[in-house]
This record gives sequence, C-alpha cells and structure tokens, in this order.
Amino acid sequence: MLILKTPRLILRPFEEADLPAFAAYRSDPEVARYQSWTTPFTLEQAREFLREMEHAHPGAAGAWYQFAVERQEQAGLIGDCAFQMLAEDERQAQIGFSFSRAFHGQGYASEAVTRMVDYLFGDLGLHRVSATCDVENAASYRLLERIGMRREAHFVQNIWFKGAWGSEYAYAVLSSEWKTRGAPPG
Repeated sequence: MLILKTPRLILRPFEEADLPAFAAYRSDPEVARYQSWTTPFTLEQAREFLREMEHAHPGAAGAWYQFAVERQEQAGLIGDCAFQMLAEDERQAQIGFSFSRAFHGQGYASEAVTRMVDYLFGDLGLHRVSATCDVENAASYRLLERIGMRREAHFVQNIWFKGAWGSEYAYAVLSSEWKTRGAPPG
C-alpha cells in the first residue's frame, strides 16, 4: 500500500469511509467548476470510483492513480491529488488535484501536491511532470507556480467544456529543475 507523508498530511489509498466526504466536495459546484465531473456527484459514483481505484496501480501507463489526502492530526478526507503516467512516454506524468472548500487557503493542497511530485521524481524517477488548468482557475495556477512549475503555454478556446469553449494554461517542471528549486542563485 502506497502511503506518502508530509509534516501535516497523509496521502494514501481511498477507503470506504472516505466516500461521503468525497461525494460531498465533488458535489460542491465551486469545487466541480473546473473539473471533469458534474454535480451532484452521488455516493454511488463515489463507490464506482473506489472500485476503480482498488484496481489501480501507481505508475501504470495511461492510468490515473488518485491519493486520498487527510490531516495527520485529525482523520477524515480533505481532498485528493492524482497522477497519470503518459501512455506514450512513461517518463512523464500529468497531475491533478481537488480539495474540499473547507480546507482551501491553508496550504494543504500545495503541501500534498509537492509531496506527490517529490514521489514522482524521487521514487519513480520521472523526467517531467505537467498539469493543465482553466485560465479562470486562479487558485490552481497559483498553486502550480508556487510549487515551482512553469507556465509553458496558453491555449485559447482549445476545449469544449461544460457547454462552452474554455481556455487553458499548461504547466510543467523537469526533474532537474525540481531538484534545484529554492536553491540560492549561482
């Protein structure tokens, strides 16, 4: 069982007990606004997700692996973060994340995503990690920039999303950049 820890968080596989909280924050229109699912997100959809995750293997090409995120000091799901090894190049992955609004603005998402990227570069030895986000999703692109990813592209009306054309930013970081982030210049 893959478990990652930070000073405040535990990233672990999803469990049955997570499903009510998972369905609740996925049903929040503000959390779902920039995500692929629609609201309401039912408990049955959460159960189907859990069944899929029970068969997921971290690092399987083309498949998403999703971590449940909880605080070390208080059990209970607060969000999730995920990665997908690219089917066409297993040395690269893309990432995503979503957190309950009750836990926004407290640094939990940055801490969890940073730990996951550490795992991708350190344990899995990847070369590159990327992410995309809606240009209107300031919280997400600020998080990606805060953890050390660089904006590589601005795609204008490139995706038909929830009934309208949407624009996206593309972010990435290389293993060599990740290892030296925060280091003093020179």
